[in-house]
Amino acid sequence: MSLQQTLSIIKPDATQRNIIGSIVQRFEQAGLEVVAMKMIRMDRQMAEDFYAEHKGREFYEPLVEYMTSAPIVVQVLQGEDAIAQNRKIMGVTDHTKAEAGTIRKDFALSVRENSVHGSDSPESAAREIAFFFNDSELCN
Repeated sequence: MSLQQTLSIIKPDATQRNIIGSIVQRFEQAGLEVVAMKMIRMDRQMAEDFYAEHKGREFYEPLVEYMTSAPIVVQVLQGEDAIAQNRKIMGVTDHTKAEAGTIRKDFALSVRENSVHGSDSPESAAREIAFFFNDSELCN
């Protein structure tokens, strides 16, 4: 096991339903520590830059529209094997296939409106954290 950091996004469907605290509580109860957090409203350019790797795929444009539709909460979670731990807490992308008790099973509205995002590897975590936060904003 190793101490890691991972990016977590609480997506527009969750911020609009005012369930931010319920989601953060799941991470904290599982032993992950929030070491940075802010609420932002992504503009189109920011969303296009963040999701650039998906450009050209059929879901790209609807994803950009969705992620700019309302505020999001971006946070850095830290803990032992934080990336895997976060992904387990979130559940699989398709909420209908997610395990009971996961965030997506309990809160997602659809495959796109699935309430949360989490980094999938150490490389993406480093890139995604740097996209939203500078070093002085991390309180670890």
